Amino acid sequence: MKESTREKFMHISVATIATALYKRGLRNQVIQGVGPVGDKGRNMVGPAFTLRYMPAREDRNQIDVFRNPEHPQRVAIETCPAGHVLVMDSRKQANAASAGDILLTRLMKRGGAGVVTDGGFRDAATIAGLDIPAYHTRPSSPTNLTNNEAIAINEPIGCGDAPVFPGDVIVGDADCVIVIPAEIADDVADECIEMTAYEEFVAEQVAEGETIIGLYPCTKDENRSSYEAWLLSKGADYFYHRIKQNA
Repeated sequence: MKESTREKFMHISVATIATALYKRGLRNQVIQGVGPVGDKGRNMVGPAFTLRYMPAREDRNQIDVFRNPEHPQRVAIETCPAGHVLVMDSRKQANAASAGDILLTRLMKRGGAGVVTDGGFRDAATIAGLDIPAYHTRPSSPTNLTNNEAIAINEPIGCGDAPVFPGDVIVGDADCVIVIPAEIADDVADECIEMTAYEEFVAEQVAEGETIIGLYPCTKDENRSSYEAWLLSKGADYFYHRIKQNA
């Protein structure tokens, strides 16, 4: 993905992206049921690198399978490219962990931009303190071998009922995570950066007592003029001006 697109998404909420995708007819791109394991104070942004689990079969998932250097879970951690988000299809099963703090520390050290599972993580309190955004459904201590087998790397998956194709742009904020099809990510980022600046203007106006009628959405020329004047009053370091200048 373009670095300029990554920077834009760092300033955009999942809610705003969801609205932009809704306008394009895409209504099921939010990964349902996941939340941050400790808010990192910044967005998670990166292309998707995927890992798919399937139901475990007991004769294939004894503890010694981790001795195999080609075990897909381990390989995924060691091959996820820097700047990418590892997205795991854990079948919405949090009865056993998708990974733990040691694997996610390794992913962090390799430059991973984040990790998402529709299952759970073990060692969640430790993961919350790591400097890598992580999202799951709830803490889960049992090893993933209990009910899941890691079976395939970097193929299309479903995560929390959302379709995820390798390379799709993943954005997570303090609320949740959304999947943006790679081919429209640049256009969505451009639209959303405009929406975000306007929403900040609206938030200030509403906090000062203004009505939302004609303001949100903007249906009155005077509100558009007020917004443009507000935007001009912002310094050069305001994210909107800085990003526009670097685009």
